[in-house]
Amino acid sequence: MNKGRAVRAAGSRARSGVLAAMLLLAVMLLSACSANSGSVFSTDTETTDSVSRVPWDYRVVEGKVGDLIGSDMTVLPDNELLPNDGNYATGDTIWTLQFMDAELVTDADQKNDIRLSSWTTLKSYGDQKTATDDLANLKVSITTDVDLVGVYKTQYKDKTRNFAVLELPSGNRIKQPIDDKRYTALEKKKTASVVLEEVHDFADYDSAYAKFRGWAN
Repeated sequence: MNKGRAVRAAGSRARSGVLAAMLLLAVMLLSACSANSGSVFSTDTETTDSVSRVPWDYRVVEGKVGDLIGSDMTVLPDNELLPNDGNYATGDTIWTLQFMDAELVTDADQKNDIRLSSWTTLKSYGDQKTATDDLANLKVSITTDVDLVGVYKTQYKDKTRNFAVLELPSGNRIKQPIDDKRYTALEKKKTASVVLEEVHDFADYDSAYAKFRGWAN
């Protein structure tokens, strides 16, 4: 009887030892996974790029009305289907306002990667003047001062190039090549006078993106 109890006790201790060893192994594996930044157990957070979508450009395109399909029409030459809001007839010459936006990917160094969308037609017009008037309101040229991050030179073999780094009102930074004269003029300045083109969102006019279009002086 005592011998049986001893055997059962020994078996119980053996099973307890095996269970403890398995638990220790599991803890070690979880610790190793947590130390690996690629693990699903990792609690580390990685810095991601900032992504924003901004209005980029507009254009007015001349076309002709093709087939009429119910309350819609096709517009040649691309055969695009649009609402026939102007009650046009087949063969009529019309103008369309087209829109392009951009996805800006900004990294930690404020460098931008720009991914442009395809053109999207927004509206049709029966005359060119009305179309260009709308275009003028959506793409506005302004002269203003922007922050000058700095100027610098690069040299390759016997050639030297100068650059200015500007910060636009959107917060994005751009690099522009400059000549020696402008380099000297900007070298100690904190701002620069530039010409910007503000591109407004057709659906939300208060939303706009400013693009560099040249130096004001």
